Amino acid sequence: MISGAGGFFVLLGGKTELPWVDNIAAQFKHPDWNGFTFYDFIFPLFLFISGVSLAFSLSSAQAKGVENRALYRKAFKRMLILIGLGILYKNAPVSIFEPSQIRFVSVLGRIGFAGFITTLIYLNFSPRGRIGWIVSILLLYYVMLYLVPVPGYGAGDLSFEGNLVGWFDRIFLPGRLLQQTYDELGLLTQFPALCLSLLGVFGGEILRSGKSGNQKLKKLGLLGIGAIAIGLLWGLHFPINKHLWTSSFILVTGGMAFLFLGLFYLVIDEWGFRKWAFFFQVIGLNSLAIYLGYRFIDFSHTSRRLFEGIYRHAPEPWHDVWETLGALALVWMLLYFLYRNRLFLKV
Repeated sequence: MISGAGGFFVLLGGKTELPWVDNIAAQFKHPDWNGFTFYDFIFPLFLFISGVSLAFSLSSAQAKGVENRALYRKAFKRMLILIGLGILYKNAPVSIFEPSQIRFVSVLGRIGFAGFITTLIYLNFSPRGRIGWIVSILLLYYVMLYLVPVPGYGAGDLSFEGNLVGWFDRIFLPGRLLQQTYDELGLLTQFPALCLSLLGVFGGEILRSGKSGNQKLKKLGLLGIGAIAIGLLWGLHFPINKHLWTSSFILVTGGMAFLFLGLFYLVIDEWGFRKWAFFFQVIGLNSLAIYLGYRFIDFSHTSRRLFEGIYRHAPEPWHDVWETLGALALVWMLLYFLYRNRLFLKV
């Protein structure tokens, strides 16, 4: 979670003697390889929401008469900026004269690439054509991982050491690989990941359609349940794996995103319960700022300086919990200051 809440939940594990708290804490850690936890859903949700946003922004631009060429340029420029910011985030201080030590792939770079390709597809293909792209990418990725032989391991090896994704990164991806033998944000995984943004476009189009609230909810629900069901069935053969961004993982997380979108639409737009969302709105409107801020600002250090005099009287195992909670409060107050002054970092 970009505001640091994930770390807070993890730190609660094993401290309360409450099994349900430990179970929640376990959901904020990624599985070692195959499997799924709620924490795996966070990044895919960002990609999905970026697609929802594109459906609104691109359709609005087209309605104003903006030419596709201008939209291509804007999306390409945004991609380059996000790739640059991602390299800075992952490597600061950047070893400019040692490119072999630079990690060139990143979360921000993936969002930028997915946004650019989604823009191209959205502006040039009908909804049916976009579905064709999603199906083709996910099937082709599946076929490649099972049929393309990896030297020394053969075809269909989905292990940490023998998968095609890792071999491709070792051969074609310059610089430093996060997991040494491969990088989960590497080259091949870019393609199934961008399908989440393409799925998000459908969510955005449903929301901006003139249909009734019940019809929108029904569509979002059916898409969500359908995608999850197909993903789970496919996962019996093609394991759900965030590290490899398997096709089953894409469908499960995409389906969950449709259901979450429907839930928030129901609560906020249909029922009119909006005040509770203000806390998250303040974070969401400056998500890029706080994502980068965590790389360059030591909120934990500031929290310790401000609050240690209070929490030092608590049992020692809880000190890091209260320090992290203080850091979260500082993060939100900073974001609230930016919100009140209408200062937003956007690309």
